[in-house]
Amino acid sequence: MTGPEAVAPTADDWIRRFADRLGVAAPEAELVDALLGMAGIAAHASERTAAPISAWLAGIAGVTPAEALAAARALAAELQSEDGPAGDAAADRQQGDHAGGRAQP
Repeated sequence: MTGPEAVAPTADDWIRRFADRLGVAAPEAELVDALLGMAGIAAHASERTAAPISAWLAGIAGVTPAEALAAARALAAELQSEDGPAGDAAADRQQGDHAGGRAQP
C-alpha cells in the first residue's frame, strides 16, 4: 500500500492472506460471524481494545468461536447485572451487535 492510488485490502482479503502467511486455512463465513459477534460484545461491554485481546484469549483457550461468543454474551450479561442501570447502554449496544458479517457501531 504505497502511493496515493493504493487501496487497503478488504477484510476478507486481509484474513485470507494473513491465514496464508500463518500456514492455516482462512475461517469460513460462519466462524468469522461468530468471532465478530464476540469481538463486538467485548468492545461494547468494555473498551474497544478488549476485542482483539478477547479473540486472542479465545484462540489460546482452544474454544470454538461459537463458545467464545456464548462466553462473551454471558460475561456481558453478568457485568450488566452488576452495573444495574449503568449497564443498560452497553446491553442495548450488544443486541444485534453484528449483522452481515461485520460488527455494528
